[in-house]
Amino acid sequence: MQDLAIMWDWLAFAVRWLHVITAIAWIGSSFYFVALDLGLRDAPDLPKGAHGEEWQVHGGGFYHIRKYLVAPSEMPQHLTWFKWESYSTWLSGAALLMIVYWAGAELFLIDPAKADLSIWQGIAISAGSLAIGWIIYDALCKSPLGQRPTVLMVLLFVLLVVMAWGYDQVFTGRAALLHLGAFTATIMTANVFLIIMPNQRIVVADLQAGRVPDAKYGRIAKLRSTHNNYLTLPVIFLMLSNHYPLAFASEYNWLIAGLVFLMGVSIRHYFNTRHARKGNPTWTWAVTAVLFIAVMWLSTAPLQQDTIEQSQAAPLNPVETIFADATGFAEVRDIVQGRCSMCHARDPGYDGILRAPRGIVLETTKDITAAARQIYVQSGVTRAMPPANVSFMEPEERQKVLDWYRDASEKLPFYVAGR
Repeated sequence: MQDLAIMWDWLAFAVRWLHVITAIAWIGSSFYFVALDLGLRDAPDLPKGAHGEEWQVHGGGFYHIRKYLVAPSEMPQHLTWFKWESYSTWLSGAALLMIVYWAGAELFLIDPAKADLSIWQGIAISAGSLAIGWIIYDALCKSPLGQRPTVLMVLLFVLLVVMAWGYDQVFTGRAALLHLGAFTATIMTANVFLIIMPNQRIVVADLQAGRVPDAKYGRIAKLRSTHNNYLTLPVIFLMLSNHYPLAFASEYNWLIAGLVFLMGVSIRHYFNTRHARKGNPTWTWAVTAVLFIAVMWLSTAPLQQDTIEQSQAAPLNPVETIFADATGFAEVRDIVQGRCSMCHARDPGYDGILRAPRGIVLETTKDITAAARQIYVQSGVTRAMPPANVSFMEPEERQKVLDWYRDASEKLPFYVAGR
């Protein structure tokens, strides 16, 4: 059973690797086409229906690119569709969400101090909120507000901040920001899958049938693509935030998220303006710097969290009980408290550590048994923790961690052994 924990970690690593690769491909193509679209120039020899052209050089070759505002007069023989970058990014991200936050709900998803949820309730809120977010956003876009893009963007910002606050009321800080990123990414991918691609197919079908395509489909797709462009950078921040407790473990993490969305707007406004050759709005960097300073200040706000006494009083669940009753737990508890809890504490005592790394606290029996797999992998199977072995964890102590986990794993139900 203990080998399943190692396999599970490698599965998470492989899916995360895939997620990063596909995200790079999606973001790269998205940013490229936005920059290309904004940088198009008029030319005297443009064919009928062409909106502009661009000459580019890359990899030793020259590229001549032309854009048709609605569609060319005839269907081209070869047409490349850009869609799988988006789909594969969302699918791999959803798989990673299930592996890390659903399978590890008791440690990473649910915070009993905020909401007393069962695992299945937490998972239902996790999945349901992503779908509800798209429904609300899509309804706003299809309403008369779709003709007022600035007002629509402001309402989208308000929706995202409300969701950030809502997630923080029921989930751990780490899960709250990660879910806000997933919420936003779901909107972005649904834009591609449910709006942009179907509209493109209508245009292609019209061309194949010899009809003149309606320009409205291009305008609708353009609006959704613009939203995706401005949401990309905040989504990346939110996906990375789970590695930085100063971002997710702050009392005001939801407000930090809101400021990050504003930073995404200011940064993209600068590049979009430059690409469109409409000036050099360097003031956006000053705005971004001020917003980032505000984020850093908010991250130092006092953190409301449970006390050691509250954690000790909380009952162990069945899996935690198995680890607490396993042979050698008393020794392992002393080892973890002596070698790890100076950083992994509600109030860390190690210089320079303001929040427990990754939000994992290891002070009480419940803390330690809830993080059993992480302790096993990070300080037993590998030597990742303590970092640089700053607390001088001995080989014999690591062996005791291994023996403890292996004894408990033989009593674990198969479906939780890898968690």
